[in-house]
Amino acid sequence: MKPLYDSLTRRVGLAAILLCVPLLLGAERPKGLGDVQDVRTWSYPDYTRVVVELTRSVDLAEDALVRLAANQGAGRPERLYVDVPGIWVGRQYVDGLPVGDGLLEGVRIGQNTRYASRIVIDLQRYGHHRMFTLRSPDRVVIDIYGDRRPDKEPGASHSSSAKRLSMASRPIRKVVIDPGHGGRDPGAIGVGGVREKDINLRLSKLLARRLRARSFEVVLTREDDRYVDLEERTVIAESAGGDLFVSIHANAARNKSLRGIEVYYLDAGHRRHNLDVAARENGVPRGQLDDLQTTLSRLRVAEASHHSKTLADTVHHDLIHGLSQTYSSVPDLGVKQGPFYVLFMSSMPSILVETGFLTHRKESKLLRSERYLDTVAAQIAAGIGHYRTRNRQITAEAAASRKARTEAR
Repeated sequence: MKPLYDSLTRRVGLAAILLCVPLLLGAERPKGLGDVQDVRTWSYPDYTRVVVELTRSVDLAEDALVRLAANQGAGRPERLYVDVPGIWVGRQYVDGLPVGDGLLEGVRIGQNTRYASRIVIDLQRYGHHRMFTLRSPDRVVIDIYGDRRPDKEPGASHSSSAKRLSMASRPIRKVVIDPGHGGRDPGAIGVGGVREKDINLRLSKLLARRLRARSFEVVLTREDDRYVDLEERTVIAESAGGDLFVSIHANAARNKSLRGIEVYYLDAGHRRHNLDVAARENGVPRGQLDDLQTTLSRLRVAEASHHSKTLADTVHHDLIHGLSQTYSSVPDLGVKQGPFYVLFMSSMPSILVETGFLTHRKESKLLRSERYLDTVAAQIAAGIGHYRTRNRQITAEAAASRKARTEAR
């Protein structure tokens, strides 16, 4: 897949520009501080993401990111900055990270005080931003939104109602399929040593074939047994211009009698089992999900959740109904909400499908069957097809309503 920009993904290990005052240049490093492990940027169609990976967790309020006006006299562009406590940069970082994608000029990191480093983002254009922190690994994520086109005002941004309209009415053409886990991350290990990553990939390829037969464009986040981190999965989805995001997984439980199918969409609401699943799929201890719940509240995911819930309901209905025609007594565990990193880092309607329990002897055997997996793929594809039909109806009704209002004037 050709990247949106030639430099879509830039990775620099331990790269930053020294911003500190001369007195700090020779300062001895205090004990107990963390380091900057990596700095990465990705250019999406509507925003640029900056990720600063650290060797320790930090707690930053969203309003800690400050916007400064340009200083023409000093030759400084408009910029954002945030001070990160407990992180040491020192004087070893001599190069900044150039971006130049129409929104960002570049990223700089340096020692602001002996006990805090400062991240500075030099802007070319700007609409709005968001910032949050993640764990495993610990990192600061900053998204800068805006219109890259030079004919637009730098501060121009779409209204919330315009965003809702575009998400509700845009045509559904391209589906991004995300086969969970892969490479060094096997996912759940089931009966007989079956690995979740293998089941996910086989099912995803079958789903891709079924969707293409329905005239969808399809992009897979991985097409072989390789490790793809959660950020890169959303990079692939966003840069491909996906309209829907479907993450494929297989379930596991300590209770070997537990079986069934469940479909998740992003929301801050949860139950205990949902958090167990989310912790396993996110690769973090369950206790750390509390931080993610707080993040979700700050991001106000209700509007995206509405579309994702509709997609989840539609796919779930077709999946359960279709499987029951061929395979009797398929347990229906329902549509659920869950705080999944891979979902909330995506800007499109997104769902995560748990296709069965590898720890249940009968379901593990079914999930190893090509015939069963193809049936599952056919029903997920049918659900996505029905969601597209519903979307077209909404678009047609909205167009008719606008036409009627225009003619009435």
